[in-house]
Amino acid sequence: MVNNSRRGDTKQGTSLTALKALRALEVVAEAREPLSAQDAADRLGTDKVSAYRMLVTLETAGYVVRDEHSRRYSLSYKVISLSRNLLAENEVTKLVTQTLHELSVTTKETLHYSVLDGNAAVLVHRVKGSQLVNVDFQIGDRASLHCTSIGKVLLAYQDTRYVDEVVAHGLPRFAENTVSDPDQLRVELQRIRAQGYALDDHEFSDTMRCIAVPIFSSGGRVQSGISISGPDSRFTIEKLHELKEPMLEASRKLSQHLGGIPWSA
Repeated sequence: MVNNSRRGDTKQGTSLTALKALRALEVVAEAREPLSAQDAADRLGTDKVSAYRMLVTLETAGYVVRDEHSRRYSLSYKVISLSRNLLAENEVTKLVTQTLHELSVTTKETLHYSVLDGNAAVLVHRVKGSQLVNVDFQIGDRASLHCTSIGKVLLAYQDTRYVDEVVAHGLPRFAENTVSDPDQLRVELQRIRAQGYALDDHEFSDTMRCIAVPIFSSGGRVQSGISISGPDSRFTIEKLHELKEPMLEASRKLSQHLGGIPWSA
């Protein structure tokens, strides 16, 4: 999965300073190890002094911490408080979790539930299956919309303007079968809407295949979906089609609970 977020035109009244500070926070969050000011500057594409000021600002606000010995920065636990209400246990969360557990029992696979956020799909819930060999994504991972099953299934149900914006941001190639042509992508999105699910056959990774289904909420909106990913050594095309029916049934069931109109052939 990739970490990206929508970088549209700057709206009137936007604080560029705040945007830069938030981007610095993203850079610290994306790093697997604490960053120095120079590390942050390199990733932000700015000078060391500017990066240092942004990091000090974030430290003062309590969102990053600085190790006094290494002088490197990492996230503070205060960041968790920002998402507390977003991820809090509620009726929807319970329904999602129950659906994932039931589907995991049926398929024995690890289930991922992702939501649309900007120009990416963000993994917010997961239930681990009993298979020993699987693809283990983590909560908070972001997936590109044009080359993953979950990304494509979410993108397929958005309006034309939204799709055009995603295309305008570029369709980078990640693997052998990545769809990087806008017209080909639009044809693929039509196919997904017609069949009610999306496949990823070596589009994000040359060693992985995936399948995803949409979740419909009130008004027929699709802002979330369920996906299963696995190594291609085990996830053949035939295997994906075996998973199709139980996943479509889970989509119908959860969509009905959420007041949406589920897909039907």
